[in-house]
Amino acid sequence: MALTEKAKKKMMDIFDVDPSKIHPEDPEMVEILGNEVFDEISSSGVIDDKKRQMITITVCTSIQMLDQLRGHVASALRLGATALEIRETIYQCAPYIGFPKTMNALTAANAVFKEKGYTLPLERAGTAAYEDREEAGAAIQLPRYGDEVKTVFAKLPGEFGTLVPHLLTSVAFGEFSTRGVLNDAEKELTALLALVSIGASQQLKPHIAGALKAGNTLEEITAAVVQTLPYIGFPYALSALVLIANYEEGNTEAYR
Repeated sequence: MALTEKAKKKMMDIFDVDPSKIHPEDPEMVEILGNEVFDEISSSGVIDDKKRQMITITVCTSIQMLDQLRGHVASALRLGATALEIRETIYQCAPYIGFPKTMNALTAANAVFKEKGYTLPLERAGTAAYEDREEAGAAIQLPRYGDEVKTVFAKLPGEFGTLVPHLLTSVAFGEFSTRGVLNDAEKELTALLALVSIGASQQLKPHIAGALKAGNTLEEITAAVVQTLPYIGFPYALSALVLIANYEEGNTEAYR
């Protein structure tokens, strides 16, 4: 097996390096992954190379492939992504992967930004005041996901019956979904792909619906999930693709 000409060209375009210089100790693996990722998958669907890099940044952030994250941040910048877009993509993963992993990813990305001459910190992108988070978050959450979580979590003991829904609304939606730079479709797709990457299967169904309501098409979502496949493996990606293949509009319950 050898790299196809299409794979060679795509790898050169994205990484600006001769593919033979990538892991020269294991050329067979480079050929296998190169042909899968940079020929077959990169030739499929309706998303461009810049968006593929943003998707891969989401995956690298979610599963903490920090060495690879640095390379894909540099590639995304080369393909026209802004530092703010990259940073916001990482920020949008926080409600789904937690703050420590998010901070690890930001440290890796910031190292690349410094190498490229950016002045840190980058400008702020938050839009909701602390005291307005719950109202601002509910305005996004309710039309896309409803308020079923309040009923579900009301069964928790003591104050947690109200605290958990409050945190979901005010943090996941009020803090993060209200941020600028990325549009609603990009933010929702990032959320969905973070969930796909960590295997959070229970949350996938409502987030597919949420991504559609935010403006993504089913074909775009499918192409994005397929883009994650070589990085997270077949099981997690196929679990999401089964739900997409069987998606029924209106059947969006978050908990069963």
